Amino acid sequence: MPSSIVAAQLLQNGEIWAVTPPATGVSLGGRVSVPGDKSISHRALMLGAIASGETEIRGLLLGEDPRSTAACLQAMGAEISPLNSDRVRVSGVGEVGLREPGDVLNAGNSGTTLRLMLGLLASQAGCFFAVTGDASLRSRPMSRVVQPLQQMGAQIWGRNGASVAPLAVSGRSLQGIEYHSPIASAQVKSCILLAGLRTQGKTTVVEPALSRDHSERMLRAFGAEIEVDGDRRSVTVTGGSRLTGQTVVVPGDISSAAFWLVAGAIVPGAEIVVENVGVNPTRTGILEALEMMDADISREKEREVAGEPVADLRVRSRVLKACTIGGDVIPRLIDEVPILAVAAAFASGTTTIRDAAELRVKESDRLAAMATQLNKMGARVTELPDGLEIVGGADLKGTEVESYGDHRIAMSLAIAALRSSGTTYIQQAEAASISYPGFVKTLRQVCGEGTTDNATTDK
Repeated sequence: MPSSIVAAQLLQNGEIWAVTPPATGVSLGGRVSVPGDKSISHRALMLGAIASGETEIRGLLLGEDPRSTAACLQAMGAEISPLNSDRVRVSGVGEVGLREPGDVLNAGNSGTTLRLMLGLLASQAGCFFAVTGDASLRSRPMSRVVQPLQQMGAQIWGRNGASVAPLAVSGRSLQGIEYHSPIASAQVKSCILLAGLRTQGKTTVVEPALSRDHSERMLRAFGAEIEVDGDRRSVTVTGGSRLTGQTVVVPGDISSAAFWLVAGAIVPGAEIVVENVGVNPTRTGILEALEMMDADISREKEREVAGEPVADLRVRSRVLKACTIGGDVIPRLIDEVPILAVAAAFASGTTTIRDAAELRVKESDRLAAMATQLNKMGARVTELPDGLEIVGGADLKGTEVESYGDHRIAMSLAIAALRSSGTTYIQQAEAASISYPGFVKTLRQVCGEGTTDNATTDK
């Protein structure tokens, strides 16, 4: 039976994917591209919106999360061209500042939108804002950014002591602080730096480990005064800098590339090249982890595009070996842990992933989700308080699994299905559109089925 993936629309439960593995003697291959980096897309929209002049963004991710960011910024006065092409123009508000919207801002399912935007809203003196999100986002913790903003003088109210959305913000003049974050989080760091843009003096964030540095790179490109101290693991922004619109080229998202890297590593005979992938050192933990597992991955055509390192990544199948993943590498691969769990299920030996408790408060509890759903398929996964223990080598079988409406869970289970016998049915798979609207098309491409999207009725 050839490999295939089809979408079936159910009346109440959303989209379901049916995935079957490649036929004997058929493997995965080809050159693929992935959507623009989600983290960089959010930041390009936000900085373009508050800068003076026009910003052109090339390669913007056209997923649901950046659309939520764009809609919020448009409601506050930024002019953004329609997101029907990955080349988008933003006319920023400049020194005038964001205006008070006429309605509640809706961040949808995007934690990045809500957490980073709080830094912008809190510093817009004289304006009132209310912001919410979907049911998933309204359950996710916001105190990690609200508390440091309140230390800067922000006025924020909301449910459970302003720890969850909906939240109300009364913008005011803030004071710079030195904040020692208890977690390494690019969202926390970026929120505080964005708030610090409009303070007097300097605002510093010190982290226990390095988190992704897209904000620092882009802020500097837009004209902000940024100081990075690698020894202290700190970043400082000087308030009052004038940001000027720029041309931003968004590289392919390594988090999206990770699905094809693992697929190429675990399916016998596979060889896939993922083109134009951002390989920022603060994001390449997935490459380090797969190399620890003895994956055959090489970088080609290494170059720099608009301040971000980029490369083509070639992966060839190889028997993987177990390893232990934890510590400082986790902040650099936190979004890739679900697909790493899939790789570990096919590795020789027992893989342990630790220090990843942050995954319990994402779009789903990703540790519980991957343990439960991979075990349904026949894997041997034990859930740990802060990670997973995965005994590799079990024969996985297709069955009905649940994505919990989480885009990374849905796509990870689709990759696991490529090495499982029979057909795997993935519930609520429409969530993939949050970060990777073309996932089905690319999966068909690497399976040699062309790129025509098909739909069926119920399974």
